[in-house]
Amino acid sequence: MSLPRRRRRLPDEVRHAAVRAVLCLAFTLVGVVVATLASYAGSWLMTPALLAMGLGVFGTMWCLLEILISRQVAAQRMRGPNSAYPMAGSRAAPEPLAARPLPRPVGAPQQPYQQRQSYRPGPPQRGVPTR
Repeated sequence: MSLPRRRRRLPDEVRHAAVRAVLCLAFTLVGVVVATLASYAGSWLMTPALLAMGLGVFGTMWCLLEILISRQVAAQRMRGPNSAYPMAGSRAAPEPLAARPLPRPVGAPQQPYQQRQSYRPGPPQRGVPTR
């Protein structure tokens, strides 16, 4: 039997947007209940309750849009360059201009290839200063 994968925690701005959406939805549902009960009773509270319900629907849609946008921003931040997760899909940073070799003029003599000497740590030698 395999263990279920643990879900990652949502970023803070997404969690805050989700909490606002739940509060706005609760406000809207309270407005619906009050409007329904006021319509049964024939009370004057039906008009403010319907107004509150309309504002609540608008606010809930706004909060849901905010959740979608903040999730996209958080995902781009995780994948972007210089992120805390460099292997999460970001491209390697381009090589700086100073590190690139200069182009040689046409017809310039080529320098012979020099093989690099590899560094192999070993016991220190006597009389040779170490770094």
